[in-house]
Amino acid sequence: MSARPENLSHQDALDRLKAGNLRASSNSSEYPRSNAARRAELVGGQRPFVTVLACADSRVAPELVFDEGLGDLFVIRVAGNIIDDAILGSIEYAGLHLGVNLVVVMGHQSCGAVTAAVDNVDVQGPATNCHVDSLIDAIRPAVQKGADNVVDASIRANAQYVADGIANSQPVLAGLADAGMRVAPAYYSLETGEVHWL
Repeated sequence: MSARPENLSHQDALDRLKAGNLRASSNSSEYPRSNAARRAELVGGQRPFVTVLACADSRVAPELVFDEGLGDLFVIRVAGNIIDDAILGSIEYAGLHLGVNLVVVMGHQSCGAVTAAVDNVDVQGPATNCHVDSLIDAIRPAVQKGADNVVDASIRANAQYVADGIANSQPVLAGLADAGMRVAPAYYSLETGEVHWL
C-alpha cells in the first residue's frame, strides 16, 4: 500500500466528533468553518478528518449532528446506512487518498428502512423488482427478532453489522484496519440529539 496522507488519528477524530456532538446536543452549536472564506480554502482540495456513513433521512445531517463545517466530514448517505460496492469504494477513497483514519457508521432512532426490514415489507410487491427492496434485503441480516424493542435493537445491530462489513472488506479496507484505521458504529437519538457509541 502506498503512503497515505497524514491526518488525525482515529482517537483524535473520535474525540473531536464527541466534542462537536456535545455542543450540538446541548444547543451550543458553533456552526464552524461554513463561510465564504472556508469555501475559498476548499476550492483546491479537501482534507476531511473522518468518513461518516449515515442514513439519507432528512433528520440526520452529520455536519449538524457533530457541529462541523465544510470540508471536515467525508459524508456518504444512503437509506439504512447500508454498504454496497459503490459505498465501499467511496470509503476506500477516503482512507487511501485523504488519509482518513476513522469511519463512523451512524444508525438513528426511528429509521424507516430498518423498520421496513423488521416488518418484512416488500415495498411494491414481489413482481415489480423495486430497487427499494435491495435496501431492505441488505438490512434483514441485522434484524433482531425477539428483542424487547425489535426496531431499536435492529437499528443498533445494523450499524454494527455494517461497521463489521467495512472493517472486513477485502483487500483495501481490511488492510487499512490492520494499519490502524477504525470503524465505529453509532446510534443517533432524534429526541436528544446525542450520538451513542456502540
